[in-house]
Amino acid sequence: MAKDVQRRRDLIAATVREIGETGTLNVTVGQIARRAGVSPGLAFHYFGDKEALFLASMRSILRDYGRGVAAALRAAGRDPRARLAAIVRASFADNQFEGGAVAAWLNFYVLAQTSEEARRLLTLYHRRLHSNLAHDLRPLVGARTDAVAARLAGQIDGTYLRFALNRRVVDAEPAADQVLATLAEALGDGTA
Repeated sequence: MAKDVQRRRDLIAATVREIGETGTLNVTVGQIARRAGVSPGLAFHYFGDKEALFLASMRSILRDYGRGVAAALRAAGRDPRARLAAIVRASFADNQFEGGAVAAWLNFYVLAQTSEEARRLLTLYHRRLHSNLAHDLRPLVGARTDAVAARLAGQIDGTYLRFALNRRVVDAEPAADQVLATLAEALGDGTA
């Protein structure tokens, strides 16, 4: 059983790396399996088809992101400003804001145009991000909560797009700082 779990993890990690290298979902199960050190037949055995493997990879990225945000929020305590900064910083964590994961995120946006399950996963991510931001924005900006949350989420997603198109231009810390500057502007006092 433990070997099965490890093989699945290896295939998921190989999928993210392969998408990261090619920048597209046009990779074969054979390429992914080779990278994971298993046969294509074993990959099909565990996941059924290529789309299921892609979706499992997205679920893994989303789980990692959710854990990172939850840990950052616990560490931030109850202060809304600290919690908002924690959400933004977690969005640019090393395990999320790196080539393979960013390419996977963007390709799953494309997949969501044709896959109901991919669309569902991305909708869950969008709702959770908005909800997390809105929870701590509400006491700070009141009626503008939804608009400010949408602006911050859009800036996070836009930064991922810029990174995917030119990976050498965007670094995680300055990217997070830009989103935090937008937050400070929205709060009207220059501090985030």
